[in-house]
Amino acid sequence: METSLPLVAFVVAATVTPGPNNLMVLASGANWGLARTLPHVLGIVIGFPVMILAVGLGLSVVFEAAPWLHSVLKYVAFAYLCWLAWRIATAARPGENGGIRRPLNLWQAAAFQWVNPKAWTMILSGMAVFVDPAGNRLLQVIGIAALFAVVVLPNCLAWAVFGRGIARFLSSDGRRRWFNIAMALLLVGSALPALS
Repeated sequence: METSLPLVAFVVAATVTPGPNNLMVLASGANWGLARTLPHVLGIVIGFPVMILAVGLGLSVVFEAAPWLHSVLKYVAFAYLCWLAWRIATAARPGENGGIRRPLNLWQAAAFQWVNPKAWTMILSGMAVFVDPAGNRLLQVIGIAALFAVVVLPNCLAWAVFGRGIARFLSSDGRRRWFNIAMALLLVGSALPALS
């Protein structure tokens, strides 16, 4: 019980603040609407807890044994984020020729968690702080994964709805282009702290 409230606070703070997932969902909601963004949201809701389970139940041992692997992953993840930022920056209106015409699907969004620097930071720090080595590791990791899934769903939906609300202000191609460029730059900027 003494770690429950701090864990809830950690999960809420980690998932509500702007990061790659939230910025991508915001941009997707603005460009493609809520219905077309739902698979992206569900991919996060499924992919992130699966990643928590994998890391919490043993994958973190690999990083402890080979710390260089974590550094390599950071730079590969950053390169992938730059590619996603380019996709956002060049997104066209739905149905228009040219540019990217669809958001991430469920599987792409789930797989993205594995190269999301903020996700790795949250998981590794969360495991270190909130998993008691003297307790039942399996139950603790399942509990943390479930809590993240419960909090991530309404949070991502809120970001997507916010994006959808912004869409009406993006009626001109110029404003939409600048919004997409700003979202792309914020996406890249949100990953920069993980490179240090």
